[in-house]
Formats: sequence, structure tokens, C-alpha cells
Amino acid sequence: MDTSFWDGKRAPGVPDNINPDEYNSILDVFNESVRNNADRPAFTGIGHTLTFRDIDHYSTCFAAWLQQNTDLKPGDRIAIQMPNLLQFPIAVYGALKAGLVIVNTNPLYTAREMHHQFNDSGAKALVCLDVFGHLVEQILTETPIKTVIVTSLADMLPMPKRLLVNAAVKYVKKMVAPYNLPDALRFRNVLKQGAKARYVAPPAPKSTDVAILQYTGGTTGVAKGAMLTHRNMVANMQQSKAMLKQTGPDGLPLHRPGEEIIIAPLPLYHIYSFTVHLMAMVEMGNHSILIANPRDTATFIKMIQPWRFTVFIGLNTLFVSLMNHEKFKECDFSKLKVTLSGGTALPADTADRWKEMTGSTVSEAYGLTECSPAVCMNPAGDLVQQGTVGLPMPNTALMTIDADGNETAVGERGELCVKGPQVMKGYWQRAEATAEILDKDGWLKTGDVAIIQPDGFVRIVDRLKDMVLVSGFNVYPNEIEDVVSRHELVECCAVIGVPHSKTGEAVKLFVVARDKSLTSEMLDKYCREQLTAYKVPRLIEFRDELPMTPVGKILRKDLRAEELAKLQAA
Repeated sequence: MDTSFWDGKRAPGVPDNINPDEYNSILDVFNESVRNNADRPAFTGIGHTLTFRDIDHYSTCFAAWLQQNTDLKPGDRIAIQMPNLLQFPIAVYGALKAGLVIVNTNPLYTAREMHHQFNDSGAKALVCLDVFGHLVEQILTETPIKTVIVTSLADMLPMPKRLLVNAAVKYVKKMVAPYNLPDALRFRNVLKQGAKARYVAPPAPKSTDVAILQYTGGTTGVAKGAMLTHRNMVANMQQSKAMLKQTGPDGLPLHRPGEEIIIAPLPLYHIYSFTVHLMAMVEMGNHSILIANPRDTATFIKMIQPWRFTVFIGLNTLFVSLMNHEKFKECDFSKLKVTLSGGTALPADTADRWKEMTGSTVSEAYGLTECSPAVCMNPAGDLVQQGTVGLPMPNTALMTIDADGNETAVGERGELCVKGPQVMKGYWQRAEATAEILDKDGWLKTGDVAIIQPDGFVRIVDRLKDMVLVSGFNVYPNEIEDVVSRHELVECCAVIGVPHSKTGEAVKLFVVARDKSLTSEMLDKYCREQLTAYKVPRLIEFRDELPMTPVGKILRKDLRAEELAKLQAA
């Protein structure tokens, strides 16, 4: 393949190549950073800061407890299910110190979604937030999980702040069902017991060993675990770090190790945020401000107001909600150098408003779970090319192909394919699904239609898959259709994505009812019991029939065409 169209096309200071084998494992990255940055702030959550030394200490306590009080062995899986709290990096690095594989789990999953992921991954342990304990209780006996560790929002805060925060969130706990997990252990008690236990470093993992099982849906609607190895994660960390070596007009790097303060509102269980904050920023000795609930815009702003932050990580819906709040303009943007956006397309209006309000140009990036996740990233500042997702990461080859698998020319549309050290090992226990998108030469089919420009910048122009992208989260029609079709009053249904000003796309559900008594309110309530909030259809339309092929396959493309025609006529 001819890659001359992008070779060497880099922003000033960005190297053409990285060394994916500089570290053997994620743990090696962390240990090196602790040695270099022990007393620097690492993470701040709910107003309390832990240094790299603190995270190292607590994670060792956690690892020692796992070793001495469970039957977990290196290679076993542990699910971590919580929002952006100080407990998250402690649990992650502690599990890695014990040789375990991380299964990142959305804390807003329904019991049904947890049931599938825990069983598919074979997770033997779980760390979860207490307010979701009632859902864990519903499915625990039907999973291989034997060890449950429950944490509270304020567990890592000092007294008396811990008491104050716990008192403030009591009303939240009253709004959710109580749970009965008699064998569950408290996170704080685990750390106390672990401090008295002996930690023994297990054999070092191989760089090709799986470090993380990151679940993604795919076109089948069945969530699959992307096997991300230590080398995958180290490589993508190095690639992200390389892109941040861009120099400014003064010849100095825009991003200085050990000096950056990064706002972290995107969930750490999402691979984008995980790689940025738990890998790249940790390796560089930088300070991440964790936002536990970015949907609470007023509290979000309150959490970042004390800081003269230098980097902001987000996406379209988050930028818009902040800019629409009157208090956001009171934040100090004087040091903000880099704003990164990923997960969903960034409208030009949002980028322009952000630039006007903060003085920072948004650099849009592109990636997918199967690539750990970063594939492309825009340079910072004036080098941003709006409407593109930027340039390929170092050591990343791209090509576009037609429907027959033939490479298309530069500037022509085609399915984007990626090859590089960040590409996953495959899907967990799904060889056929792996073979469908990953060939023997290491080329991964993304399912996205792209144009690779002569200048090397990449435009994502369409998607081959039926996936709907809601605020950066993948929503898969088959999964929703499977849930809705089980309703006793539903004859058949179909799901598509439609354009939406706030979320990029919204889920629209078309339903043919068995009985006219079925209402959209009934379906909404039913879906909310079965699906995470962002998967719940925002729009529901009842029809007498749906477009189908002669053999009975519902034609989603016809439904999409109808919706687009309505928009164009409006």
C-alpha cells in the first residue's frame, strides 16, 4: 500500500514514529511515573487530591488484599464499575499489580446488561458503587463473580469532608432501591486490611497479554469484549503523547510533562478517557481533575473553577451544556492550550462558540474501541483543520476500500481500514466476529466511510454500520429491537439514528403494535427498565407496517431515507 500521502506530514515537534515496546506493560508505565513524579498531584476528585505516591500506596494495599483474601490468580478478570472517583485509579492499578485483567463496566448499566458482560468476560470479582448495588444483587448468583467490593462516593475523602459529602448524597441513596449483598466488602475496609497484608509481585505479564476487556456492541447487537493488550495500550499512549509534543511559534512544546492540569469529565470506563487519563497523563506526570457527574453542569463548573487548567477533554454535548450555563464564563481559561474532542462529530457552531468563549481551538480526534482507541488526531491551535478528524497517529497506516475490498484512491470515499500497534488482539472468545473485521495482515475494518485527503487529513463522511452515535456512545439497533420486541404488545419494530442538535444523533424507534392500547409512555418506561439511559429511544413512532424485503427483513435504510427527506423538506 502506498502511504506516501501522509508520511512525514506532522505538526511541528511531532515525531514520525513511536516505540510501542518502550514499556512492557501498563504497570511499568505507572511504576516509572511514580518514581519520577511521586509527590506531584495525580488525581483530584470531589475537591481532594492524591499524589502519585498516594495512588501507589493505596493500589498496593488493594493488590495485597486481593492476593491474601481471594482466590484470584493472574489472568483472572475483575470488573470495575464506578464513575470518575479517586477509587477508580486505585482499583485499576491495584488489580494490575495483582496480575488481573480489567473489565471496564458502565455504572449505569441495567441488570440485563451487567448479566451479559459479567458472564461473557468470566469476571470473578467486581468493584462497584453502592447506589447500584440493588442491580448487582439481581444478577449476582447468575454470574461467576465471587468477590464483591462496594464503595461509596466519598470513600477516599478525608474527615470531616467525607461525612459532609456522605450526608449530602443521602437523598440520592433514598431514591434507589436498597440492596442485600451480605458477602460484599467495603472498599475502605479492604484498603485497611490490605495495608497490613503482604504484597508479592506476580510474574510480569507479557506485552501481548490482555490487559483490558473493553466491551463494544458491533453490528450484531451483542456486546463483545475487545482484547486490548498491554502493548496495544502502551502504543496508543505513546502515540497520544507524541501528538502532544507539538511545538508552538516559540519552538517550545505546547504540552509540558509534570505541568499540565487536565479536566477529566469523560468516564474513565470509556477507553478514550482511560487511555488519556490513566495512561498518557500518568506517564507524563500530569494532574487530572476527575468529574464524577458531568451531567450536573453547575457542580461540574464548581469543581473546575479553582483550577487554571491547561487541557480540556470532552465532546460536543458536554461543550454545549457548559457554554449554556451562565457560570461557565467565570472559569479561568488563561492557561487553556489544548481542547480535545472525540467520540462524536463536532459541529462547526460548537467549535466556534468554544473558541470565542475560552480562546481555545477544539482539536477533533477519531478512534474506536478496537484501536485502544485513538486512530487520528488534529494538531492544536491554528493547525486544526475543522471538519476533519486530523492526521493519523504515528506508526498508524490507513487506507480506504470499496465494497469489493479494493483500495480506493486518495480523495475518494471508502471504508476506512487501520493498521498499527494499537489495533486489538481480537474479540474475546469470538473468533468469527474477529475474522469479519481483522485480517491476517493486521488490517482492521472500521465500518466508517472516510476520505483521506491529499494533505493527509481524514474526513469521516458516513458509516457502513447501522450503529447510532449518541453523545459519543455507541448504540446498536439490534440490541434495542431485541429488547422492544419482547414486549407483549409489540408486533415488530425497527431502530435508526436521526440527526439531533444536542446529542449528534438520537435513537428513533418505529413500532407496529399488536394492540392499540400500547402507548409511547408505556414503551419509554419499559425501555428505561431494560436499557442504559442513552440507549432509550428519544423518538417513538407507531406505524401500521414497516418497509421490508420479500423475505421479511426490515429495511432500515428506507426508514432513514424517509427521515432525511422530512428534514430536507422542513
